[in-house]
Amino acid sequence: MSASPRGAAIPFAVCCLGVALFSVMDAAMKGLGLAIGLYNALFWRAVAGTLLGLALMLATRQRWPARAVLRIHLLRGVVVAFMAALFFWAILRLPLAEAIALSFIAPLIALYLAAWLLQETVGGRAIGASLLGLVGVAVILSGRLQGRYEPDALLGALAVMGSAVLFAWNLIIQRRQAQLASPIEVAFFQHLVMLGVFALAAPFWAGVPPVGAVPLVLLAAALAFTSLAALAWAYARAEAQRLIPVEYSAFVWAAIVGWLAFGEPLTLTTVAGALLIIAACLIAARSKRAQIAHVEAGTA
Repeated sequence: MSASPRGAAIPFAVCCLGVALFSVMDAAMKGLGLAIGLYNALFWRAVAGTLLGLALMLATRQRWPARAVLRIHLLRGVVVAFMAALFFWAILRLPLAEAIALSFIAPLIALYLAAWLLQETVGGRAIGASLLGLVGVAVILSGRLQGRYEPDALLGALAVMGSAVLFAWNLIIQRRQAQLASPIEVAFFQHLVMLGVFALAAPFWAGVPPVGAVPLVLLAAALAFTSLAALAWAYARAEAQRLIPVEYSAFVWAAIVGWLAFGEPLTLTTVAGALLIIAACLIAARSKRAQIAHVEAGTA
């Protein structure tokens, strides 16, 4: 959907808010994962998010989607479930800012998935941008190879990369989903499908969270639902090329929240690598008229 610069002001502001909320949600999930374990953090957030979404679906009298739309919801929810598991496993081992920086490679991966799944053409500028993005990833990973971090931190970095591949697939699916469903419907079904996926392991791993962890569960669910709905609303009302630069503010928010909540330092290699990846994504976006959806890995 096209929008004038003035008409895009409100979607731009909503997008800024959505990105900031996602970054705070990432920090909440990191704290929750450290407190009750990754699986229970994901499971109980999905439970809370599903209940919140159901209440909003009923309160706003949302129509039940058609079967074709349900299939899209199901596919995206399954992809996001595994994407979230990898990403949140990674941030238990990496600083938030570093994980977010690595996740920015997702839109570059999406270019090649679009070529494969949608038969789109990848031009020379996009290929060059991809190479620049890989240089940025290498710069960030170089810090991991200097032996200054925990032994499993490199595995965390690789998990972010795996999550980025799934997130790129998620971007392809989201292109169509945003045109067929309301923000509340998108957020509700994403949480519902994720709950279904995580519930498969509930008999083995689920445990009732302690009372002290319940507020953090509710906070993480509310932040995830609100930020997801906000971004869906914004991208339905303004061109992606106007909003994509906002997504990279997630790096700043992650650095601030990571430092305040966990005392995480910001390294020079992380900043340099992030700048290279962001530059690569913006070059690729210009070559493709920015037809990809938003790039913040906290879409989970």
